[in-house]
Amino acid sequence: MPQVVSDTALIFGRYARQTLRSKPALIFGMVQPLLFLVFFGPLLTDLPLGGRASSWQTIVPGILVQLGLFSASFTGIGLILERRTGVIERMRVTPVSRLALLMGRVLKDVALLLVQSLLLVCVAVVLGLRAPVLGVAIGFVFVGVLTVSLASLSYALAMRVASPQGFAPVINSITMPAMLLSGILLPMSLGPRWLDIASHFVPFRYLVDGVRAAFAGEYGDGKIALASLVASALAVVAVTLGARLFRQAGA
Repeated sequence: MPQVVSDTALIFGRYARQTLRSKPALIFGMVQPLLFLVFFGPLLTDLPLGGRASSWQTIVPGILVQLGLFSASFTGIGLILERRTGVIERMRVTPVSRLALLMGRVLKDVALLLVQSLLLVCVAVVLGLRAPVLGVAIGFVFVGVLTVSLASLSYALAMRVASPQGFAPVINSITMPAMLLSGILLPMSLGPRWLDIASHFVPFRYLVDGVRAAFAGEYGDGKIALASLVASALAVVAVTLGARLFRQAGA
């Protein structure tokens, strides 16, 4: 275990430095969620979105989950490029733990997403968001766990796919329906009954509801507890499956 921890820290440091050197990627990674926040959020500020929460307490959590959903799902593209340039081949001959090769990358993605989430919330506060600090912190934890889950699966898929052209359609075919059915843009309770029922089969729905409950300070209605259970189960399954596929691919 100490070897895995030290190897994970080593890999994390490598990819964190690489990310910090890529300033355009850092900046443009925030463009889409900020556009949603600035141009989409004000359209809903005076509309009844259900529940006791304000419009911003409904919109911002959805955008946070959307940020985690899309950013983490596409992290595997970088790994595909590394395979093409021979980076993975060179790593295979080192004694570094194969689990650390996965988790070091995943934790870098988590750190990046949390920094972006903090910036997003700060902009939202300027626009009118009011939420308890504890609720925001709980929301960040959910986004972090979601990133662990999706990044693990994304890297595992990247070890099985030969090119970005084969990777992107698979991710898009999963993330787009997941976004629409999870209530990221608007609560699913506002839609038809059949659509609301269908959304309960999408695990991200529970994370969105949990983050919204946290931002509203509603800690005792069960949504946060249910979101914690779903997020934990999703992370365990994703990391286990991702690590197994990563090892089988010989990373």
